[in-house]
Amino acid sequence: MKIAVSSYSFSQALNDGRMNIMDVIPAARKMGYEGVEIVRGRQTHEEMLALAGELEKQSRDEGIPIIAYMVGADFLKNGLDAQVETLKKELEVAARLNTKRMRHDSTGGRDAEGRQYTVEEALPIVAEGYRRVTEYAAGLGIHTMIENHGYFFQRSDRVKKLIEAVGHPNFGWLVDMGNFMCADERPEDALKTAAPMAVHAHAKDFHYKAAGEYVPPQGWFGTAGGNRLRGAIIGHGAVNVPACLKLLKDAGYDHWLSVEFEGMEDCVKALEYDINNLKEMLEQC
Repeated sequence: MKIAVSSYSFSQALNDGRMNIMDVIPAARKMGYEGVEIVRGRQTHEEMLALAGELEKQSRDEGIPIIAYMVGADFLKNGLDAQVETLKKELEVAARLNTKRMRHDSTGGRDAEGRQYTVEEALPIVAEGYRRVTEYAAGLGIHTMIENHGYFFQRSDRVKKLIEAVGHPNFGWLVDMGNFMCADERPEDALKTAAPMAVHAHAKDFHYKAAGEYVPPQGWFGTAGGNRLRGAIIGHGAVNVPACLKLLKDAGYDHWLSVEFEGMEDCVKALEYDINNLKEMLEQC
């Protein structure tokens, strides 16, 4: 597996002004990462298209491929037809980036009027949206993906059902080993379902506190079941990363492994630790 990093991992430095998006690829190369994911910013579509051209040129100059493009979406809140058309425009950006993977979100579970849907109600709508987008993406040579995040379609059984409902060879699973903890699943248990369906993967770690424990106010967020998580340097947290890597490997996965860092430590230093720790784990498994 080759190790990449998401531009999202640099959020601290991007938000405090130390870096801008054009600094991400050179920084990743210096740290030893072999690829970069680009996460959609707040730019207009025209601005993002122009930026994509600059990033694609930079990636060629630096010898660091842009391995995926990540965007938001909500087929319930934004409406099925409108969201499909918006995602087609995002695929134009992905094509300009010269990437072959695009992840987009599914739904938070509520429509524009605030009505809460059950997973069973939302499944056929979301599946149709993903199918229409991935059919269009296939013509551009871009594979689309769902990531297990966002609480609503996050548990491994729900993601599996959605992928099966879409039923298209151009659509697959971006397996994020850490995010299963947000749905109160043990990552190594969830990977038994997810690994055989993986087309892309995120390496991520979290610190963990069970419901009822004292939780400091800095950096923690809740899981679906009321436990608490805080982003961690890979190997420092509660995710059994080596076991997850072995499950991916045993399932035949031999593609990109992209680091997402969400912790409180300085992101630049943390990402240096992340790649070194991850390399050691990969060598051992």
